[in-house]
Amino acid sequence: MQLKIGLFFGSFNPVHVGHLVLANYMLEFTELDRIWFVISPHNPLKEKVSLLKENHRLQMVRIAISESSKMKASNVEFKLPQPSYTVNTLAHLTENFPDHNFSLIMGADNLQSLTKWKNYEYILKHHKIFVYPRPGSDGGELKVHPSIHFTEAPVVELSSTFLRKAVSEKKDIRHFLPAGVWEYLKEMNFYKKISG
Repeated sequence: MQLKIGLFFGSFNPVHVGHLVLANYMLEFTELDRIWFVISPHNPLKEKVSLLKENHRLQMVRIAISESSKMKASNVEFKLPQPSYTVNTLAHLTENFPDHNFSLIMGADNLQSLTKWKNYEYILKHHKIFVYPRPGSDGGELKVHPSIHFTEAPVVELSSTFLRKAVSEKKDIRHFLPAGVWEYLKEMNFYKKISG
């Protein structure tokens, strides 16, 4: 029997409790057996000072999910050609893990712009998409597609941008992050010199 894997893509800059709430929900309230956090690499064409190097973001996710046997941090996109297209990542994973069945996890706001993605029809034909609610977005024209599965995941209005800014303003945000991630951020002195 194929394992059903939900792919949760993101920069995770940094990973926070909102991400974990969503992953936890998807494991317990959908058919998914495992959640893989797919850390997006740094796009070489974009200069983003506030984006930590991918190995640090990968390490923070590993720390955040270390107590869960059903969650995994994936660096698959680090090795694929840039820019990374989701359809290529799915093809690579499907080829390398034939005993797994891959689905996507995304917010309703991302679903609304899915028609702009490379080969989005192929993605919809071959993969399910589990959608979590986002304020002000109903998912757009694709919400009735048979591959789309809306969930009632809790809405956690917490963004990595907000957290980076808070750290740069010397705010104590330890309860917004898994404990080990908070310690890692402090130890490495991340996000201290940025604003936004």
